[in-house]
Amino acid sequence: MNLHDENNLLKDEILTLQNMVFKLTNRVEELEKCAKESNILISYYEEQFKLSQKKKYGISSEKSAYDQLSIASMDRLKDIEYTASNALLSSELVEVHHRKKKRPRVESFPKDIAVEEVVCELSESEQSCPDCGSEMVNIGNECREELVVIPAKTMLRRYMARTYACAYEECGSLPERTHIKKAQWPNPVIKGSFASPESIAYTAHQKFAMGVPLYRQEQEWKRQGVLLSRQTMANWLIRSSNDWLEPILVELKRRLLKCKVAHADETSLQVLREAGKSPQSKGYLWCYRTSGDATEPIVLAEYIPDRKHRNPAIFLEGYNGYLHTDGYDAYHKLPKEIIVVGCWAHVRRKWDDALKTVGIKYRENSTAMIGKRYCDKLFTVEREISEFDATQRYVARLKNLKPLMDEFFAWLADAEILVLPKSLTGKAIAYMSSQQQYLKNVLLDGRLELSNNRAERTIKPFVISRKNFLFANTTAGANATATFFSLVETAKETGVNPYEYLTYVFKTAPNVDMNDPVNIEALLPHSYKNLRYS
Repeated sequence: MNLHDENNLLKDEILTLQNMVFKLTNRVEELEKCAKESNILISYYEEQFKLSQKKKYGISSEKSAYDQLSIASMDRLKDIEYTASNALLSSELVEVHHRKKKRPRVESFPKDIAVEEVVCELSESEQSCPDCGSEMVNIGNECREELVVIPAKTMLRRYMARTYACAYEECGSLPERTHIKKAQWPNPVIKGSFASPESIAYTAHQKFAMGVPLYRQEQEWKRQGVLLSRQTMANWLIRSSNDWLEPILVELKRRLLKCKVAHADETSLQVLREAGKSPQSKGYLWCYRTSGDATEPIVLAEYIPDRKHRNPAIFLEGYNGYLHTDGYDAYHKLPKEIIVVGCWAHVRRKWDDALKTVGIKYRENSTAMIGKRYCDKLFTVEREISEFDATQRYVARLKNLKPLMDEFFAWLADAEILVLPKSLTGKAIAYMSSQQQYLKNVLLDGRLELSNNRAERTIKPFVISRKNFLFANTTAGANATATFFSLVETAKETGVNPYEYLTYVFKTAPNVDMNDPVNIEALLPHSYKNLRYS
C-alpha cells in the first residue's frame, strides 16, 4: 500500500470518527433534554403529591400559617420581651392573686320561648318549725333552668266541613226554596294528597337547610310509625315547587337584576335520568346573589345541564352593573354592560397552594411566599377600611390598595421569567396575569368587595348537603332542588326561620290569586320578616 492509499484510508477513518462524535454529541444532547424534561415532570408530580397530602391531612383553613413569625413579628416580640424585662427589674416582685373571671354565658334563647315551671315544695309536715312547731313561711326561691327538647311530633289534621239546611218545615218542603250551605275548608297545598304545609316545609328544611337526604328522613318517619317513602317526599317537593314557589322566584330575580352589585358561582350536580346524557355526566347548579350593600338579600340558583358561557348571559339578560366571579372564562364573555370583578381570594389560594409544596428551609424567601404576602397585605388594608361607607372606601382604596396592586403586578412580570410555567408557582403567576384586568376592577366602586367569598359561602351549604344526597334522580328534581335552595338561603340571609317561612308560603299561596303582584309581594321572605317581627 503506497502513501497515497494510506492517506485516503486515514481520512476515511477520521470522517467515520467525526460522524460518530457528531452522533454521540446529538445523543448526549437528547439525553440531557430528556433528563431535564424528566426532572421537570418529577418536580411537578412531587408538588402535586405534597399538595394532595396537605389537603388530605393538613388544616383546611386559609389563614396565614407560614409567616406568623416573620422578621417584623420577631422584632415586635423582642420589643415586648425587652419592655417586660425592664418592667420586672424596676418593680418589686410581689406575687399577686388574680381572681379568675367567670366564664361568660354564650348560650341564648328566644324571648318568646315557652317556659314550664316546676315548683319543688316541702311536704306539709316539713313546713313546721322543728323547735316550736309553728308554721314556716316562704322567704325566697332558688332557681335553675334546663333546656328541654321535644322531638318532632306527628299527627293527622282532619278537616270536617259542616253542611247546613233550613230547619223550617214549610220552607224545606218546597224544592225551589231548599237552601243548603256548606262551610269551606282551606285549599290543600297538593290536591288529592295528605301532604300538609308543615310536612312539606319540614321535609324541605331537613334536606336543604340541615343536609338530611330523603332516604334518612324515610327511616326517621318509619321509626315514628309512619310509612312515608322517599319517592312520595320527592314528589311533594317537585309538585309544591312548580305550583307555588316559581312565581316567588320570578319576582326575586326581577329584584336581583335591578341591583348594581351581584355575585355568581357554580358547582356540579349529578342527575341520573337526563335526556341525551349518561348518568355519570355532570350538570351544574349556578348561583347568583346580592352583595353586602343590598338592603334585601337575595339568593337565586338554577340548574343547567352544562357549563357553557351562554348560561350566565341568559340568566343576567338586562342586568347592568358589577358581577363578582372567580376566574371561569364563561363570565368573561358576558355583555359589556356587566363589569366582571375578579376574586383576590382565588389568587391568594393559588399562592398558598404553591407555598405548601416548598421546603421549609427554602420557604422564607421563595417566590410563593412573596406572592402570598402581597395578597395578605391587600386583605389587611381591606380589613382596616371595612367599616367605611362606599365613598370613603373608594377613596381609601385608590390611596392604599392601588399602589400596592401596581407594585404586585410589576413584581409579577419579573418573577414570571424565573419560574417554570407548569409548576404551582408558575400556575399562580399565570392565573394572576390572566386575571389582571378583572382583579383591578375592584377599584372602580366602593361597594365592591375584594373577593367572591360571599358567593362561595352561600353555595357551601349546598355542597355539604350534596355529599349526603349525592345526586338528583330527574331534571325535575334538580330544578326543585335549585328552587328550594334559593328560598331557604334567602330566608337565612334575611334572618327568618326557613321552616316557618315555607310553612307560611304553603298555607297562604293555595288560597290567594298567585297572578296578583300584591300577593306575590306578601310571600317574599322580606315581607314575611316584616309581618313576623313587626
